[in-house]
Amino acid sequence: MHYYSTSNREMKSGLKEAVIKGLAPDRGLFMPSSLPVLSRNTLEAFRNMDLSDIAVRVSQALFGEDIPKADLEKITREAINFDTPLVQVEEGIYAFELLHGPPRAFKDVGARFLARLLGYYTKNLDEDLHVLVATSGDTGSAVANGFLGVQGIRVHVLYPSGGVTPLQEKQFTTLGNNINALEVRGNFDDCQRLVKAAFMDEDLSARMKLTSANSINLARFLPQAFYYFRGWAQLEPGTRAFFSVPSGNYGNMTAGLVAREMGLPVHTFLSVNNLNDVVASYLLTGNFQPRSSTPTIANAMDVGDPSNFDRILDIFNHRHDWITRHLHGYSYTDREIREVIERVYRRYGYLCDPHGATGYQAAQSYRKENPGLSGIFMETAHPAKFRETVEEVIGQAIDLPERLAAFSSREKQSTLIDPDFQGFKKYLLDLG
Repeated sequence: MHYYSTSNREMKSGLKEAVIKGLAPDRGLFMPSSLPVLSRNTLEAFRNMDLSDIAVRVSQALFGEDIPKADLEKITREAINFDTPLVQVEEGIYAFELLHGPPRAFKDVGARFLARLLGYYTKNLDEDLHVLVATSGDTGSAVANGFLGVQGIRVHVLYPSGGVTPLQEKQFTTLGNNINALEVRGNFDDCQRLVKAAFMDEDLSARMKLTSANSINLARFLPQAFYYFRGWAQLEPGTRAFFSVPSGNYGNMTAGLVAREMGLPVHTFLSVNNLNDVVASYLLTGNFQPRSSTPTIANAMDVGDPSNFDRILDIFNHRHDWITRHLHGYSYTDREIREVIERVYRRYGYLCDPHGATGYQAAQSYRKENPGLSGIFMETAHPAKFRETVEEVIGQAIDLPERLAAFSSREKQSTLIDPDFQGFKKYLLDLG
């Protein structure tokens, strides 16, 4: 299959080139030139499969033209070795728990798949491949743990100073080995700008092999389509459902839209923001106006200029009227998020993380207007990763899973840098 740039559909690359480059030469994002449509029989068969089995079937449909079947199955099963259960919270509303991978966040699926695919493509390179990733929280931990120890690959995680929770920070600043953490004096958008600038710097690209592990890399966002099929397959047959997606950089939403294009029977999607509501505003007005991000307690959504929105525009041919048929926008303040966490916990005994809380509230609001539908909201990370906020809200301590507790006593190691590209470039070249 060929992959084109969202900036120029005539600019096409193969899978290996698109994955290793991360970003198209014209600054566009790679998209598949066509998407396979899964038959109804295939979809119904998913009801008897776990996430790993579904991932193998969907990855064969997406990447089977480019990677031998046995190799692709090995990559997929090694990456997706956990499940994503659907938990009923109340009548007609389900939490889709995407938090059962090693670093306890939804980004484990895409990050682990990308790590193994890059390892497959770069095993014969004669120099290191440098993976650049900007994070507002869970991307950093998922990528760092997914790539830890992969030979020939060095990972550089850029994160906003003070913009992630202490536990999230420990998950990618304490690993050592081939993982480097850069603490940026700025916000997530500054981190993302540094990463994009590095790819577009011809001198740097000529002297180092660079790629991205953010969802701008198609092999990070596309595998997230796997679990949309798994979520739908856990519903009772005949259920009409929508997905409520807490959104920051919009890779997760884009993956859902890809799943829809592949035949997923979904009624609609809820695009859920915190105070960083540039997409919610666009859905209302038709005007997309990026702005500097605002820190919130749902930090993975603290994005003021979401990269993957270009992919969403591309899918719908830049038609606002088409987009609003399939996406409905919601946004919530920190105060509202806290209220939802407490209310859901007191009423139903289910503990949401701040991101999942926004998804729940949007799902409840939409279902009140559409009672014949069932809502699936994404519970994107374990609430213990936000224990300071969650414990304050519910007034009691929460258990820390063993995998997360192991990071608590480790010593942070990071390099503090300014959001200045020349300084970042010098850092990279000094490594070389």
